[in-house]
Amino acid sequence: MSILQDQLNNCIRDIDQVLPVLGITGEEADTLRQIAQRYPISIPPYYLNLIDPSDPEDPVRKLCIPSEAEYSAEGHEDQSGEAGNTVLTGVQHKYAQTALVLTTSQCSMYCRHCFRKRMVGYTHEEVTRQILGMREYVKEHPEINNILLSGGDAFINENDVIREYLDHLVDLPQLDFIRFGTRTPVVLPMRIYDDPELLEILREYGKKKQLYVVTHFDHPKEITEESKRAVRALLEAGCPVRNQVVLLKGVNDDPAVLADLLNSLTAIGVLPYYVFQCRPAKGVLTQFQVPLVKGAEIVEKARALCNGQSKAFRYAMSHVTGKIEILGKLGDEMLFKYHQSKYPENAGKIFTASVREDQCWLD
Repeated sequence: MSILQDQLNNCIRDIDQVLPVLGITGEEADTLRQIAQRYPISIPPYYLNLIDPSDPEDPVRKLCIPSEAEYSAEGHEDQSGEAGNTVLTGVQHKYAQTALVLTTSQCSMYCRHCFRKRMVGYTHEEVTRQILGMREYVKEHPEINNILLSGGDAFINENDVIREYLDHLVDLPQLDFIRFGTRTPVVLPMRIYDDPELLEILREYGKKKQLYVVTHFDHPKEITEESKRAVRALLEAGCPVRNQVVLLKGVNDDPAVLADLLNSLTAIGVLPYYVFQCRPAKGVLTQFQVPLVKGAEIVEKARALCNGQSKAFRYAMSHVTGKIEILGKLGDEMLFKYHQSKYPENAGKIFTASVREDQCWLD
């Protein structure tokens, strides 16, 4: 049995293992059991231990334990138009320079705010099936200069699968770099620092093509000695680490908390990349979304508390039309800019929109 499989076998996948720990009983327990049947749970024991069981508002708890809000029928299964950007099973090509590859539908932890709740931990239908087919598509599109290996969680693939992907990609001269999208440094850090084979693969292939790790710390409580150790291991293997945080109601929608997170990340060598507006995914938006007007205020107040490195991020939403930067208020409207666009005519476009106080997304 591999190191990874042994770690995954220890993940908690039965909601009844969690309920007594948190003192959840009665109707609430019955509701969470029903939710877990539709949106599975998986929680590494390490991450579960970060929860304060006496605090029902604990931010780590909200990130990994189901909530009644997930029952809501509001929201979208595919709010960013991923199906329309799929060129091969498991391969998306929304932006000219980037190919996104869904390498797996599995994660060690199923985050409750996941925008791919339609598939992650639930179905394999959208996962890539032919690495060679993916490679040929990239070769046929010379405008693609980088690959994002995502999922699910790219580091939940076995090491031989990670090696196979890199084998078929690092020799493509058109690629400037390859990224791994993973929350493993946060939720299962020992997968990284306890697996010398994985680190050697990253070190070996990183000599041929620059590799990056894009991870997903959402709260300062997630920065532990274990996660710091995982980050150090990645940096020592030659992989710069960048972070995408999602602005989440009840988790980090406080300027002091958000600034603390961003400053603490730069202190351990992780560079902030994006603060993302939470997507209106089904089972997510009623629990986690922060209105745009309030979000812009939170982000600017947090930015004022950040150091020079930690404020080097963009506040953005992954909209069906592109990645839209949220610039802030402009009189009675809000100001936006296309940071990346699906449509060439929108590239770099700056625009204003009237936004209600309670509005969380652009139509």
